Amino acid sequence: MENNTILIKKTALKTIEIESTAVKNLENSINEDFCASVTAISISKGRVIVTGIGKSAIIAQKIAATLNSTGTPAIFMHAADAIHGDLGMIQPDDVVLCISKSGDTPEIKVLVPFLKNLGSTLIGMVSNERSYLGKRANFVLHTPISEEADPNKLAPTASTTAQVAMGDALAMSLLALKGFSPNDFAQFHPGGALGKQLYLRVSDLYINNQKPTVYDGDTIEKVILEMTSKRLGMTVVLDTNQQIVGIITDGDLRRMLEKSTTFQSFLAKDIMSKQPKTIDGNEMAVKALEMMRSNSITQLIVTEEDRYAGIVHLHDLIKEGLI
Repeated sequence: MENNTILIKKTALKTIEIESTAVKNLENSINEDFCASVTAISISKGRVIVTGIGKSAIIAQKIAATLNSTGTPAIFMHAADAIHGDLGMIQPDDVVLCISKSGDTPEIKVLVPFLKNLGSTLIGMVSNERSYLGKRANFVLHTPISEEADPNKLAPTASTTAQVAMGDALAMSLLALKGFSPNDFAQFHPGGALGKQLYLRVSDLYINNQKPTVYDGDTIEKVILEMTSKRLGMTVVLDTNQQIVGIITDGDLRRMLEKSTTFQSFLAKDIMSKQPKTIDGNEMAVKALEMMRSNSITQLIVTEEDRYAGIVHLHDLIKEGLI
């Protein structure tokens, strides 16, 4: 068992070392062709068609997804399917990114002439710049590989890692060039927690909750009934001018019972906590979460134009996946 552990660690560390070197070597590939590729995509009125064969096809799918999620319209096209009808998806203004480690596979050799005939700008991502694809592409994204991490030097490992890194470099450069903002990101990720942090507002949440309300002169009995019926474990206290003057929580009721057994004559103003934490309905939901965490509370009073509007609870944020 000990020998197995040594072998596992040795192999894993060697894999990381080889793949790290492959990514590090990409620094020399951030050259004129790389910049020209980014520029060609950024000024194109079409999409980026990302294609490849084998493991490179899987990387092509990932790169297309990254481009789409960061504001550059992209479509994945399998190189084998392309030569059996899928070429019809390519439009004159599209830019084609063709990914191949060797650049000399039979499918690539068949595909490239058709791409050139369509007049599309062709970007080749290859390990061998002197390959069939490397020589015929308009621009080359060079992903040099001295060895794969596979002990037999056969399985695509370091080569695909380099392809992913180069694809990310391309996508991030386009993102920077376009001035892609967090709000833009949210538009493309509306269903995920990351997107919700960027677009979900307090006003989207509190409207689903009831609005517990008592007045500073109300009796304890009315306070308890209101808290029980609204099921939020608290109630807001208003004065006769509808202004927020306090909050009463389950904790306030417990402290009242600990201090006195003759509480029947108490009014809401006698046990409420003054200056409660509030948040404007237009604020981002993630800010509400930050306020709850920093103040060790589970709810905030929501205001609209300085008037009591409702309650946002920690459970609302949990439900939306912000925690």
